[in-house]
Amino acid sequence: MKPTTVERASFPKLELLRIMLLSREGDRREGILMRQGKGWFQVPGMGHEAIAAIAYHLRPDDYLFPTYRDRALMLARGMTTREIALDFMARAGSSSEGRNMPAHYSSKALNVFSVATPTGAQCLPAAGAAWGIKLAGDDRVVVCSIGDAATRQGEFYEAVCYAVQEKLPIVFVVEDNQYGISTPTRHMLPMRLHIFDEQLITYVNGRYAQEVYEKSGEAIQKARSGGGPTILWCEIDRLSSHTSADDHRVYRPAEEIEAMFERDPIRLFAEQLIAEGVLTQEQYEQMQAEIVKEVDAIYQEVERVPLPDPAHVLDHLYGEPPSAYKPIPLEVENEPTTMVAAFNRTFHAAMETFDNIIVFGEDIEDPKGGVFGFTKGLSSKYPERVRNSPLAEATIVGTAVGLAAMGYRPVFEIQFIDFITPGFHQLVSQIATLRWRSKGDWKCPLVIYSPYGAYLPAGGMWHSQSNDGWWAHTPGLRIAIPSTPEDIAGLFWAAIQDDDPTLFLIPKHIFRVRQPVEAYRAIPFGKAAIRREGSDVTVVAWGNTLELAFQAAEHFAQQGVSLEIIDLRTLVPCDWETIEQSLAKTGRLVVIHEDNRTCGFGQAIITEMTSVPERFNLLLAPPQLVARYDVHIPFCPELEYAVLPDLTRVIAAIQTTLE
Repeated sequence: MKPTTVERASFPKLELLRIMLLSREGDRREGILMRQGKGWFQVPGMGHEAIAAIAYHLRPDDYLFPTYRDRALMLARGMTTREIALDFMARAGSSSEGRNMPAHYSSKALNVFSVATPTGAQCLPAAGAAWGIKLAGDDRVVVCSIGDAATRQGEFYEAVCYAVQEKLPIVFVVEDNQYGISTPTRHMLPMRLHIFDEQLITYVNGRYAQEVYEKSGEAIQKARSGGGPTILWCEIDRLSSHTSADDHRVYRPAEEIEAMFERDPIRLFAEQLIAEGVLTQEQYEQMQAEIVKEVDAIYQEVERVPLPDPAHVLDHLYGEPPSAYKPIPLEVENEPTTMVAAFNRTFHAAMETFDNIIVFGEDIEDPKGGVFGFTKGLSSKYPERVRNSPLAEATIVGTAVGLAAMGYRPVFEIQFIDFITPGFHQLVSQIATLRWRSKGDWKCPLVIYSPYGAYLPAGGMWHSQSNDGWWAHTPGLRIAIPSTPEDIAGLFWAAIQDDDPTLFLIPKHIFRVRQPVEAYRAIPFGKAAIRREGSDVTVVAWGNTLELAFQAAEHFAQQGVSLEIIDLRTLVPCDWETIEQSLAKTGRLVVIHEDNRTCGFGQAIITEMTSVPERFNLLLAPPQLVARYDVHIPFCPELEYAVLPDLTRVIAAIQTTLE
């Protein structure tokens, strides 16, 4: 397709050409440094430079969710060559302080969302940010770029579907260079397969900066005026190998590579400007020479910048909790209540107190109010802030990322924690890493809550899991597992006000058990509760397994043996001090959890208590773990209870520590 020639608006052509040249020279300089052994990894953007024209339609308050080949677009947005060089050389002061990979751009000041390596991971957060803009009612837009091969990721489809469903102000820029590393994508690309409604797609010959400018302007104006999303399909060429770890000469014919350079977007744009009389050949050559000197000087200076201090590598994994929590505006009931009822009451109080909470999940609107009733009455009172989601867990988790980045507090429901696996990618790749990989520039304060655990017959292997080991294994997530109405309210209230992502797991077997409440107050994370004081054996449990701990305590009390029961309440952060203090009294430790044994959190507790000499010296007997056998949970109730911790096994474990 030939480039369009109709001028819709003037734009700084010489400035754009300079940025394109600056991007190309930066790539060239990094390639030289790689060959000199002065870099670890490079992702070049050669051939993608004309995409930078999109930036001239964006305002400072618009948002960009880029991909890693968007160097020129970032320069046009306002990022400097020095900032990109700091990232390439992983130097102190870089956008991630050496934590993220090169070309993984991030700038809160420029509204450039931090890039994560998994391809397509930015699409659902971008849709979430666009949703946040629509909720705010203003005319900002989101631009989300993605490589052609990544358009086969399911999350791209989910993001496009949600953007169309909600008519979101977002432009998806598909940078189609016809290759996914070495795999040709022409026969795989959704646009070529006619998967989408043609009205959604605008084709762009992305080798021509003028055409990119004009057609992106139309798409961005459409989004800004409430017309909804566009897929801007930009056909371009990748003039380099995929990365410094690749050599495209192995799989691309020499004549194909030669033909690509005839379509070099910088060459085409320079020729256009010279033909238009905007630029002379001499001026062009002078501009090139100046940029070579400029980029060389920048990289030489950055080489002298020190590497990040390893002493700070743990910084920014979590934020600081607030100095004080707002009080919970709830009166204590006259009668014992359930965790479900306390959660629902606290939810209503939170929606009234914090107007930036957005609630999203499957079947959560009235009259259903959630399959367990957690959200009953919420959508009737707050219809714009409480929404049914599609049956798509990645959409639930991924859009939460973008909403949180926009200043909202997502409180999103996963119907059963077993079902989060489609959203696991967003949970571990985006949510858990965001604060740390951007050295605190971006953060992700949100709550994902879900029913959790077994001991509810006939749930089977997909309604009965706990998977504590998965969640606690992921740095950056906070994990709460309340076991009383008082704690579910207090921990939930704290999680809403804290600045970090929380996975809030509600144990199904006990969440309808009626228990008294003394007071409703925020409970800081990392503070275990001693549910029963004792002097002979420390029993650590949480969630559903506390019931077994209490049954065992009654059994041993008849023999004159006193158990101290510790309810962790939060696995991350974990209250190691309370466990240690209890061991100082009892000298014996038994941990009960319903996750499977291998790599479960109970093993982490035992390791913590035995690997520190001062703690190990407190032990009078080997610690014992009672856990689910390393097998899936069966559907048949008799089989389910056979694989889970039970009273017989708990008693046997405690008895072992006493012998």
